[in-house]
Amino acid sequence: MAAERIAREQAAEPDSLIPGIKQSVLVLGLVSFLTDISSEMVYPLVPLFLTSSLGAPAAAVGLIEGLAESSTAFLRAASGWLSDRVGARKPLVFAGYSLSSLGKLVLALSYIWPVVLLARTIDRAGKGIRTAPRDALIADVTPLAQRGRAFGFHRAADTAGAVLGPAFAIALLAATDNHYRLIFLLAVIPAVLGVSVIPLARERRASASRAVERVPLRSLGLTFYVFLAVSALFAFGNSSDVFLILRARDIGLRDTEVVLAYVGYNAVYSLLAMPAGIISDRIGRRKMISLGYAVFAIVYLGFGLNESQAFIWLLFGVYGLHMALMEGVSRAMVVDVIPAQGRATALGLYQGVLGGMVLLASVLAGLLWDNVGHSAPFILGAVTGASTLVMFLASVSFTAGRAPIKPA
Repeated sequence: MAAERIAREQAAEPDSLIPGIKQSVLVLGLVSFLTDISSEMVYPLVPLFLTSSLGAPAAAVGLIEGLAESSTAFLRAASGWLSDRVGARKPLVFAGYSLSSLGKLVLALSYIWPVVLLARTIDRAGKGIRTAPRDALIADVTPLAQRGRAFGFHRAADTAGAVLGPAFAIALLAATDNHYRLIFLLAVIPAVLGVSVIPLARERRASASRAVERVPLRSLGLTFYVFLAVSALFAFGNSSDVFLILRARDIGLRDTEVVLAYVGYNAVYSLLAMPAGIISDRIGRRKMISLGYAVFAIVYLGFGLNESQAFIWLLFGVYGLHMALMEGVSRAMVVDVIPAQGRATALGLYQGVLGGMVLLASVLAGLLWDNVGHSAPFILGAVTGASTLVMFLASVSFTAGRAPIKPA
C-alpha cells in the first residue's frame, strides 16, 4: 500500500520539458548550476591564492581543504537524520545554500590563511546541511526506473556550472590582473541567484506523514553498510582536487592553463553524467561504479608518473569520466537499497563518512607532497583505487540477495 501511494505521488509531480525529469529536479538542477558557477569561480583559485598571495605551504592547503570538507561530515549525517525526522527537505536545502553564499563573502575578505580556513568551512558547512535533504528530495519525486537519470541530470547541471565558473575565473584573472579577492566577491552574485530559485521546487507532501517515524541505523541494511565501508576505503586515497591543480602547475602549466584544464575536466563530467545515470538504470549501478574505480586508479597513476604538460590535459579529461561514472550513480545506489523513510538519513551518513575521510586523505596528501615527493599522493590514490575495486567486486557476491525491502 505504501509503495502504491508513493508511486501515485511521484506520478502527480509535474514533469519538466526534459523527458524523465520532474519539475522539482529541474529546479534543483538550476539551483546547483548557479551555485556551482559561484563555487567553481573560487575553487581552482583558492590553492593559487593561498600559495602565491598568502604564502601558505602545501601542508596548509591540505589542512584547509581537509578541515573544510570534514567539517561537513557531521552536518551531512545530522541534516539527513533531521530531514527524515521532521519530514522536511526544502528548509534545510535553503539554509545550506544560503550559508555557502556567506562563505564566498568571507573568502573575499581573507588576508591570512586561517581566515581562508574559516571561509571554506562556512561554505562546506552549507554543503553539508543541504546535500542529503536535496538528494532525498530528488529521490522522493522520481520513480525508481528513472532514478539514475534524475541523479545524472542533477550532476550534469551542477557540473555545467563548474564549466562556466572557471571560465569566468580565467576571463576575470586576465581582466583584473590576478585580483583574487575581487573575483571571490563577484562569485557571491550567482550564489545568491541560486538561493532565490529554491522556492520553485515542490516538496512531496508524503514526507510530513513520516515526520514521527524514527529511523534506526541498523534498519539501513547490510548492503548499505558494506557499500559504505568500500566507499570509505576509496575516500582514503581520494584527496582534495586542489592537489590535481597543484600538480598541473608543478608540471609547468600557467595559472590560466591550470584553470582551463580544470574546465575541461568539468566539461567531460557534465556531458557524461546524465548518460552514465541512464545507463546505470538499464545495466545496474555496480557495473558503472566498478568501472569508475578502475578509471580513477589509472588517472591517479598517470598524475603520479606523468611529467608531460600535453598529457596532463588528457588526464583531466579522463578524470571527468571517472566523476561521471561515480557521483550520481553512487547516490542512486544508496537510495536503491534504503527504505523510503530512511533516504536522507542514509545519504547523510554516506556523505558524512566520505567527507570525514577527506580530512585524513587531504592532510596526508599535503604531508606526502612536502616530505616525500609531488607524485606520492597520486601513487597512494592509485593503489587505494585498485584495492577498492577488488574489495567492491568481492562485496557484490557477499551482499547478493541481502538488500532490504525494495524501496519505492
